[in-house]
This record gives sequence, structure tokens and C-alpha cells, in this order.
Amino acid sequence: MPLEDDFSDILKKARTGRGLSVGDVARTTGLPGGDITALERGDPPRDRAEVRALATALGLRAAPLEQIAVDKWEPVAQRMPPWVEMVQGSINGYGVQGYILIDGNEALLVDTGYNAPAMLDRLRRRGLRLLGICLTHGHADHAEGIEQILNHHEVPVYLGPEDISLLSWQPRPDVLVAPTDGLSIKVGRRTIHCVTTPGHTPGGICYRVDDPQLPVCFVGDTLFAGSIGRSNPKELYATHLNSVTHSVLALSPDYRLFPGHGPATTVEEELDHNPFATII
Repeated sequence: MPLEDDFSDILKKARTGRGLSVGDVARTTGLPGGDITALERGDPPRDRAEVRALATALGLRAAPLEQIAVDKWEPVAQRMPPWVEMVQGSINGYGVQGYILIDGNEALLVDTGYNAPAMLDRLRRRGLRLLGICLTHGHADHAEGIEQILNHHEVPVYLGPEDISLLSWQPRPDVLVAPTDGLSIKVGRRTIHCVTTPGHTPGGICYRVDDPQLPVCFVGDTLFAGSIGRSNPKELYATHLNSVTHSVLALSPDYRLFPGHGPATTVEEELDHNPFATII
């Protein structure tokens, strides 16, 4: 699976997040503004020196940015834990992923994958009892279809309160649960820990499972392999970077990170290869 973000996406996210214009970056780097615009539209960089200059101007780590822009780095393929199933969907051709956590005959959803029918079909075919819907944030590609699922399964919906207004359809207030830091959700013998990670949205949440063999964290759009989601609004950029650094990449290096888009990765890979990552 290719990276969710390429060099151009990373440049735009960093520049926008830092509140810089193309002209600002041009003045700092000495590069023509037209060249920077072309890079943000997908043109390849001329050389590594150009990449390093842009990294410095945008507050990114130069070596990882070079690896993505020039060396075409991709993370090592990660094996899905046997107790997790991925459900893929598409919104106007844009791929999105949701996950089903299974233990015994019980299940928990992490996002809808913009494919509630497939989620419901998996639950039905496996004879699983759904215990809850864990939303990483309120954007439609991750939350659309919760009403279809709730029509068949009367379960709580975990969502950061700040993101409720983002939902196109809102559950009854008594169905919504605020997944505060440290809140635990049980599914079979497993425990899912809620981690607040504002940045991509004001109410962003990650869900961590401290499995002794395969520890994982479902990160939604807080982090992608080699990048991060867009900060919405852009004023949350610094908060977003803080969430990535102190809530996700502070985990043990062996944690596997399952995002809402693009390939899975690990904390170790991101500490080595993500331009946005700050080494703690």
C-alpha cells in the first residue's frame, strides 16, 4: 500500500500549519516562489539540498524528508494481529480504513471505514456481539454510517465531545460517551485504552491495546506513515504535533500503528522516518 502523503502533501501541511505563505518560504529558502508552488503540486525536488532547505524553513526533520522525497521510503509491511480485521471503504475514490477488534464472540469497531454495510456483514457472518463504536474523530469518512450500525446494534458511540458537531448524523446524547484519557473499554479479555490526541480535529482520539505479543494503536488521521493528517483548523497544528510526539510516538517502539489511510507502520519506523516527528 503506497504512502498516504507524498512530498508535496507534506510541504503543504507543514507550510499551512505554520501559517506561512509561499512567499514566506521563498524568502527563507532563496527558492523562487513558482518553484515552491510547483513542488506543492507534485513536481519532484531538484536535489537533496533543496529538500533540506525546505525542511529547515518548515520546521521539519531534513533526513526523513529526504528519505520520502528522494529515496521513496515506505514502511516495512506490518502483519495484522489475528484479533483485528480491517474493513476498507472508499469516498469518491479516496480509500479509508476501519477496524474490527474481536475477542471470543465480542467485537468493537474503530471507525466505520465509510463502509457500514461491510462492517455489519462481518459482524453478522461471524456471529459477533458488538459492544461499541470507537470513533477516532468526527469526519464523514470515519464516522459515516453509524446510524445504520446503531439500527442493528444498540451500543455506545465513543467520540471526543469537541467533534460531535462534525457528525452528519448525531446519535442520542445518552448513546455518546466521551473517551477521556485513561478510559478503558473491554472487549472479551482485551482492554482498549482511550488516548486524547487533538490536532487533526479538536476531539481526536487514538485507541491503544497493550497486547503483550502485538501491541497496537489505532491512530485515525492523527498520524500517517511518514506524515500526519491535516490539522483542522490549522491553528491546531502545534497541538497536533504535541499529540503525535507525546501521545503516540512516546509509546514503546514496537507498537504497530494502524491509521485511517495508507499503510500501517510502527513507532520505531516513525521516529526514524517521519519528518514531523520530534525525538523525545
